[in-house]
Amino acid sequence: MYGYEQNPGAQQQYGMPQGAPGMQAGTAGMQAGYGQPQAPLYPEPSPPSLADAVRAFTTGTLAAEDFQQVFATSKVYCPRGDNPGFLALHNTQQPVIPMFTSLKELRRYAGKESKYFVITGAEVIDLLPTGYGFVLDMEGEHRIVFDAKAVEQMVDFAMRRMYG
Repeated sequence: MYGYEQNPGAQQQYGMPQGAPGMQAGTAGMQAGYGQPQAPLYPEPSPPSLADAVRAFTTGTLAAEDFQQVFATSKVYCPRGDNPGFLALHNTQQPVIPMFTSLKELRRYAGKESKYFVITGAEVIDLLPTGYGFVLDMEGEHRIVFDAKAVEQMVDFAMRRMYG
């Protein structure tokens, strides 16, 4: 029988049964054992973290489109109050929402016991109220501010990427 024993309490054994037609132990592709993936010779490089992307974008070494691709898939930490939703700062030229690239950055700004939620950058772009911008890592070395117009451009870019 392929798969596993169906008797209660029997130890499960996965894989091909002994003597399965066309299968011989030690055949090419089976060196690591059946079901054991082999490590790639050249692993894919990991994408930059959001903090790395912010640093690169603010220093001019990362293009806006590349930054937005990293931002869209990254986790963003947002302080929250007692009610659901973003907390906005209104003591600026335009209202902005503080967001952070890590929990450490959020804690530096809002304190150890602060409440927060985590969403992706794509969700930020989708949920941000019209007329609001956001600031990433407000207390960080590479703080970056996106005003409402920049957010609109990010939405347009995301729509073009999704729908052509």
